[in-house]
Amino acid sequence: LQIPLVFGIVFVVAGLAFKLGAVPFHMWVPDVYQGSPTAVTLLLGGAPKLAAFAICIRLLAEGLLPLATDWQQMLMVLAVLSLAIGNLTAIAQTNIKRMLAYSTIAQMGFVMLGLLAGVTTLADGSANYSNTATAYSSAMYYAITYVLTTLGSFGLIMMLARSGFEAEQLNDFKGLSKRSPWFAVVMTVLMFSLAGVPPMMGFAAKFSVLQAVVSSGQVWLAIVAVMFSLIGAFYYLRVVKVMWFDEAVDVAPLAVPFVLGLNGNAVTFSTALGAATGLDDTIADPVRLGAALREAGPIARGVRERDGLGAFVEEVIDGGDSRPERAPVDRAARF
Repeated sequence: LQIPLVFGIVFVVAGLAFKLGAVPFHMWVPDVYQGSPTAVTLLLGGAPKLAAFAICIRLLAEGLLPLATDWQQMLMVLAVLSLAIGNLTAIAQTNIKRMLAYSTIAQMGFVMLGLLAGVTTLADGSANYSNTATAYSSAMYYAITYVLTTLGSFGLIMMLARSGFEAEQLNDFKGLSKRSPWFAVVMTVLMFSLAGVPPMMGFAAKFSVLQAVVSSGQVWLAIVAVMFSLIGAFYYLRVVKVMWFDEAVDVAPLAVPFVLGLNGNAVTFSTALGAATGLDDTIADPVRLGAALREAGPIARGVRERDGLGAFVEEVIDGGDSRPERAPVDRAARF
């Protein structure tokens, strides 16, 4: 019975890897990111990744947890390949959307590192589940941090575009600090966060994942992840260098709308000061995260009652199924 289950898990993991854009199911990611309008790329880089992570938790961590020792080995191979090919290939890119696509592949490698560190095998061959909360919460924290920084990056690329022109090449960012210092500051913070430079939230996310991997006893895997992260820091810092130290090709100043300036301000401070405010600790710690959700219960219920939202928030907070029972449907009457 075990062999057919493992055989089926191979196809399940392959489907999830395709959704995440992990190697070797990554071929669609660079082409789609580069070929789509920037607004569409922004959408593809955000919500689908969180949805894919949720599917991984539901299928693997909840539905197939007794077989974790089997699918964790598959995720290990996918994670290492994604970190290697994603970071190494991104160095050669001159199109920033394509570069961020390969960056996404590498970032998904870190998410899978958190997922594969949940269950360890003891000396007697039994499974140890003591690290599951730490590992899965760190993977969730990393996915949220990645989505926030990616949305900001593609949003800024979209802001630099104008009628008949897409700011897709690295050369389009030359001298951005002279045209719009605010845009340059926001993009710098986002690149530093993606690279994992402290004290950005990206660093806290990487640290939490690496801590979970080391706690599972896979120190060599954490070393590999750190090495490829150092390689990946090159192409992030190259964007910063182009913006601040290269001469501008287009010297026309950029106007920043007030509302977008507030959004950029929020992204910058949430990304740069996340570690200092303790937000990263709350998300990465399942106990504190549960306490925060319970404290938010009355607020969420008030919003639901006021705006007529579904009962999903109450179900998550209260831990029960508060969905109203559906009345039986007379199927014969429909025809």
